[in-house]
Amino acid sequence: MLENERVGHLGLGDSRGRPRVLPVTYALCEGAAWTIVDNKPKRAGTEPARIRWLRERPRAALTVDHYDDDWSTLAWVQLIGEVAILEPVAHRAAVGALTRRYPQYAADPPPGPLLRLSVARVVWWRAA
Repeated sequence: MLENERVGHLGLGDSRGRPRVLPVTYALCEGAAWTIVDNKPKRAGTEPARIRWLRERPRAALTVDHYDDDWSTLAWVQLIGEVAILEPVAHRAAVGALTRRYPQYAADPPPGPLLRLSVARVVWWRAA
């Protein structure tokens, strides 16, 4: 399922400890889950909020789900762990994995930073 579904949802705590969930691209590489800050519009001149929040509280969960009107096929998986904030140039394999999953990144390379979720726990559920 992690290889087939296209969108993940990154759950983290904001600066006040409130839960936040953000849609993200993701790839699995080198035993971790990776996502990256891409070129989609952001507030100019400021660090993205998710990066500030993860610096304060690096614990996060990546949830990937499969939805269908046939509820017998519903499923989700959640990867829980600690996030490291890294520069893309130092982790070319991860950037390559993201680019293979999302060919849009080849034409519009994401500036980063890159987020590595070191998985400590995996939780999943399926209807069938």
